[in-house]
Amino acid sequence: MEDRIILIDKPAGISSFGVVAKVRGRLKTEFGHKVKVGHTGTLDPFATGLLILLSGKMTKKSNEFLKQDKEYEAELKLGFKSSTGDPEGELSLVSDRMPELTEVTEVVKSFEGEISQTVPKFSAVKINGERAYRLARAGKDFETPTRKVTIYEIEILEYNYPVLKIRAKVSSGTYIRTLAEDIGAKLGVGAYLTALRRTKIADYDVKDAEKL
Repeated sequence: MEDRIILIDKPAGISSFGVVAKVRGRLKTEFGHKVKVGHTGTLDPFATGLLILLSGKMTKKSNEFLKQDKEYEAELKLGFKSSTGDPEGELSLVSDRMPELTEVTEVVKSFEGEISQTVPKFSAVKINGERAYRLARAGKDFETPTRKVTIYEIEILEYNYPVLKIRAKVSSGTYIRTLAEDIGAKLGVGAYLTALRRTKIADYDVKDAEKL
């Protein structure tokens, strides 16, 4: 069937558009002609996990998937900050202080509920018609918007300084990179995202996804 919802467990090292291209090629081989394929929300190349692709006539329903709640597992490194908020940026030392678990737990839980987030400069949001990440790579000076998002649940999975692993269920539009940086800032030691895995989008679970 050409018109379908396709759940993919995206590996690290490939863009969401790269995943679309591979699936499009697979479907063209399967059906003997070009099949329209689109995604319903990107993951950064370093990130892994659930991507929902739509093919054929299902692509017309993409808007139904865009504003869904999502769940992530994330790994943060404390003590440093990254120019991009993730492992692809330039790193700089902020502090070598080792926060106690009680302090980390208190700070992490303080982000539950509705919060304000500043959209990262290395993002796909448009600033005067240009993608922010293109402006950032060009060294341009610009401001990104601040948005209200909701962190429904957040918990610590593991803390072994300087590595902090968390699970978060969040509203659409939440940037986990920004959440990581904000946690580091509130602790006063800095933090950036070293790994990210999307485990759920609404009721869709990565456990039901196919390997690329």
